[in-house]
Amino acid sequence: MSPEQPGNDLHQITQELTQRLSTGQLLPGSLQQRHTYCGKPGCACQADPPRPHGPYWQWTRKVAGKTITRRLTPEQINHYRPWIENDHRIRELITRLEQISIQQLEANQTTHLKPDQHVQDQR
Repeated sequence: MSPEQPGNDLHQITQELTQRLSTGQLLPGSLQQRHTYCGKPGCACQADPPRPHGPYWQWTRKVAGKTITRRLTPEQINHYRPWIENDHRIRELITRLEQISIQQLEANQTTHLKPDQHVQDQR
C-alpha cells in the first residue's frame, strides 16, 4: 500500500478488516512445533545421536500477562491455524491504519501552522 494514496489504502484496509472481523474467527498467539527430551536413562531421546519425542504442536498466547500453552492434535492445528493467521493479519491491518492516521494528523498539523509556529514533539 502506497503512502501517496491514503484514501485508497484506507478503503482497502477497512474492507479487509470488515471481511475478516465478520467471520468472528480470530485467536491470539502462535503455533509452534516442539520436540522434547524426557531424561530417562536408556530412552531414545538420550541416545547418540538423540531421537527426541514428538513432534508436538502447541498454541501459545498471553492471558493476563501470563503465557498459556496448550498442546494440540494434528486435527486441531488445521482448525486453529486459519484463526490465528486471521488474528495476525487483523493486527497488521490495524498497525497500518495507525500509521496512516499518524501521517494524516502530522500533515494536518503542519498545514494549519502559521509560518512562525513550530511543531513540538510531546513525548
